[in-house]
Amino acid sequence: MSDTDAHRILVPVGDSDTLRDTVSYAVERASAAAPNRPVEFHFVVAAETQSVDPDAPEELGSAREQLERVALWVEEDADSADGATDAADGPPDRFTVVTDVVGTDRYLFSPGDYADALLEYAAETGIDRIVVDPEYNPAGTASMLRSMSVELARGDVPVETAPDDRPAQGAVLARAASLSKYLSVFVVSYLFYMSLSAWKPLDFLTGFVTASIVSVVLAPVVANRSAPLGLTLRRLARLAVYAPYLVKEIAVANLQVAYVVLHPDMPIDPEVVQFRAAVWGDGAVTTLANSITLTPGTLTVNVSERSFDIHSLTADSREDLFDGGLERAVRFVFYGRASARIPTPRERDDAGEGRDG
Repeated sequence: MSDTDAHRILVPVGDSDTLRDTVSYAVERASAAAPNRPVEFHFVVAAETQSVDPDAPEELGSAREQLERVALWVEEDADSADGATDAADGPPDRFTVVTDVVGTDRYLFSPGDYADALLEYAAETGIDRIVVDPEYNPAGTASMLRSMSVELARGDVPVETAPDDRPAQGAVLARAASLSKYLSVFVVSYLFYMSLSAWKPLDFLTGFVTASIVSVVLAPVVANRSAPLGLTLRRLARLAVYAPYLVKEIAVANLQVAYVVLHPDMPIDPEVVQFRAAVWGDGAVTTLANSITLTPGTLTVNVSERSFDIHSLTADSREDLFDGGLERAVRFVFYGRASARIPTPRERDDAGEGRDG
């Protein structure tokens, strides 16, 4: 049979407790849906950082290892599915495995971005069916957002979610992990509240109530995965360098705004501008948005994927924004010194990439 007769199944791959079961389900579905046709499994990782990130090679190496592990699982399951008697013979000849990493050439921010990258791959390779891991959640996107199955259903390829057959103990452990996250948010919020209070008896009560509300509202959207300890420590060290820089920028901006306010002609020129920031991930995007807001003269009005809507008070504040000082500093905190090579918003604007609208 020619390759054009193959039944092609795409399985997005990510870190999850149900990935192994999803691979088994995909093999079973292939055996049932195409019993007499060659089957081509496409296991694809959507990159969670971009090629401009100096940590990307390490991540891509980890993705390759994961894909190799998945390919071995297919061999195990394919032997059983087609009745092979000797595992050393490898999978049946009609089963082939293709692995790839997509999204390294762009910024993948929202579930829609990941779905677009996967759907483009599906269109290019002639995928017949997409099987989604029930816990597939690229980049730790918040659970309140639409599931990847719904996002992928925008395409023309049938999409199905593999069943979650884990025992009840798995659900208990998941709830325990969730409880730990709620407790962590509560403790941090409570300590922060008390650090700003006068430590009066009423403050302990209002702090408890406030921290409880914060944990209920924010715990579900706290990052679902943690960075490695070494990376976290490096970021904290770079954050200690960033803090005085931000204070300096705030002081300079205060002087500029004071000059405008005290000037007899009040030379203000308010305008809302848009630019696409070269940062990715919840932490970096949030840090940049809040840093812009903390700097007098600019206010982050809205962030949609990578597009920032910024209200600027003067032309000088807009110039500073597109000069990219804050953006470069935030990239330094999260991605290291090598990320400084990324063009500034102004340079990307000249190339038609930095400004929206």
